[in-house]
Amino acid sequence: MLNQLGAGIAITGSGSATPDVILDNPQLERMVETSDEWITSRTGIRERRLADDQIRLSAIAAQAAQNALTMAQIAATDLDLIILATSTPDDLFGTACQIQSLLGASKAVAFDMTAACSGFVFGMVTAAQFIRTGVYKNVLLIGADILSRWVNWSDRGTCILFGDGAGAVVMQANESDRFLGFEIRSDGTQNHSLQLTYNAQPKEIVKDIAVAQGNFGPITMNGKEVYRFAVQKVPEVIEKALFRANLSAEQIDWLLLHQANQRILDAVAQRLKIPTQKVLSNLARYGNTSAASIPLALDEAVRQGKIQSGDLIATAGFGAGLTWGSAIFLWGK
Repeated sequence: MLNQLGAGIAITGSGSATPDVILDNPQLERMVETSDEWITSRTGIRERRLADDQIRLSAIAAQAAQNALTMAQIAATDLDLIILATSTPDDLFGTACQIQSLLGASKAVAFDMTAACSGFVFGMVTAAQFIRTGVYKNVLLIGADILSRWVNWSDRGTCILFGDGAGAVVMQANESDRFLGFEIRSDGTQNHSLQLTYNAQPKEIVKDIAVAQGNFGPITMNGKEVYRFAVQKVPEVIEKALFRANLSAEQIDWLLLHQANQRILDAVAQRLKIPTQKVLSNLARYGNTSAASIPLALDEAVRQGKIQSGDLIATAGFGAGLTWGSAIFLWGK
């Protein structure tokens, strides 16, 4: 049955890619004053993947994208649109077009969007609107970040959290509608809680005319405030998305949250009364990969056979902005 708003939508393929370099907690113990036990008990993270100075975001994003295209059994030349959700592009003017070139997706328009750790969910909602209106039929959505570029490796409050990676899904027009509901939100008054800001220095270019020049970073975060925000807002936004889909939390097969902190995952599941066995988590191996975390965990669960066609998935992202959002969908055609 088609959704009354327009064309139905199906999520037909997933893919992921991560760098080979692994930084584990014992190695971090030699860098900053921390311990494996402290990191694991407070975050659930045991190791994370890091991109070396030769790896470009476009390369791992294209690898994840190609894996998703292969699963969906669609050629890159059939794509109408590529959306890259990222906060760490190779080029500040945008990296999606580089990925389009690497894939050979000659017919696809491509653009970047930034909503930090909420980026993938915001990207799903954005892609859905293009399909709903009938403008595009085949959309590739990529979530990818190389946060190690912007981490202060002497700050034990943030350097233990972040890793690098990419994940992707193919979203297609479909006879039956599998994208069932969403809710996305923003609150700029809390922007200071999690930032990667531009640091400007004045430079006089001619007499009495000065411009700002500088660079970005590193990441700064008020961990307690972000934790409090996530535990309060994420269950609410999932409930709103479920309401829009005319569904209840009891009907969820899998809860797929942004992989930020295991305590947040546990607290959200507890508030929604979702049993632990329905909560997807690969946080221990990858850490917080920002916009990549949801598609990374999704692809892993699909390829492990956990997620089956027709399974009901409630996903939610939350992070800098502050931004947060949820999408409810059935996996597969």
